[in-house]
Amino acid sequence: MTAAGLIFSNIHDQGIPEMTRKRTMASIPFGCRYRPIDFALSNMVNSEITNVGVITHYNYQSLMDHIGNGKDWDLARRSGGIKILPPYVAAYENSAAGKLYENRLEAMMGSANFINRCGADYLVLSDCDVIMNIDLGAVIRDHIQSGAYITIVTKKVNVKNCPFGKNTNTLTVDGEGRVTDVAYSLPERESAYVNTNVMVISRADLQSVVSDSIAHGYKSFSKDIIARQLKKKLIRAYCFDGFCACISSLENYFSTSMMLLQENVRKDLFSCPERKIFTKIRNSAPTKYDSNAKVSNCMIADGCTIEGEVENSIIFRGVHLGKGTVVKNSILLQDTYVGANVTLNCVITDKNVVIKDGRTLSGYDTMPFFIGKGVMV
Repeated sequence: MTAAGLIFSNIHDQGIPEMTRKRTMASIPFGCRYRPIDFALSNMVNSEITNVGVITHYNYQSLMDHIGNGKDWDLARRSGGIKILPPYVAAYENSAAGKLYENRLEAMMGSANFINRCGADYLVLSDCDVIMNIDLGAVIRDHIQSGAYITIVTKKVNVKNCPFGKNTNTLTVDGEGRVTDVAYSLPERESAYVNTNVMVISRADLQSVVSDSIAHGYKSFSKDIIARQLKKKLIRAYCFDGFCACISSLENYFSTSMMLLQENVRKDLFSCPERKIFTKIRNSAPTKYDSNAKVSNCMIADGCTIEGEVENSIIFRGVHLGKGTVVKNSILLQDTYVGANVTLNCVITDKNVVIKDGRTLSGYDTMPFFIGKGVMV
């Protein structure tokens, strides 16, 4: 039994336009040193999936810079390894000239060459906006043993505090794990099974899906493939019980990042020796803390200079915080420069932001104050 991986890097870019104007969803900075694609790639590599295609759409220069040749994930290989799949214009018969794909199904049509030539028995399809550490090998084994047509990784969530946003696919699952219905918003009940968009399907079945979709002009993988096959074939749910969250909006990005400050969440994501989360390695000097600096419940990367107070915040590489500055409940991306006597609360800064002396900026946890890349305040 062999498996290959297919990762969608741009599918949900529109959900967080503030951070995807110049990059893909897959390459949004996350958790001091990571990118969302690190979790999808690491989950596959840890499950011995070493032939991975990454489907791109636009703005994927930062993604290519991050992945490189894949050596940080042990994917720099002569056979298999990682392949960047650029968007194909008019790659299938019914597409308009000059039109790029608009959904998951069209993306797979454009990547039919990778699917046909990967040589694997099964394919694992994964979005890159879901943050979790999962044993995909167990999902594949469950898929094979059940004889399912498609196995979908699901997460049972509390509807009122759903970490996936309001407009997400939910599944109705019976007592034997069979998916019996698909909905496209959260139901009005206490809990629901959310579709994480991590799926397993045999290569032969996926090839058939792609060819049938081209022939019939199907557009939606969820509506035209999954929903149509619910009564005809076994669509199975694999319920994941570990930490799982989705970056579906700026609010979700903020709340998911803040969850990393909880010890149990960090332990679930990063402390399993058999399933490490790999990322691009960069050598930086240690962070310098001034004698008057105060730090409480924070994640702080290398190469920073901390002269003020930081509380409940995530600080990326190369950030400078001046004297008298107080930063609370904030996320400061790489090379942000914060002057002296600045007060920040619920603020997200993109890369290379400069905040001058004496500024006071504040948002709220459900509406963080965002400062775009390279902006001076």
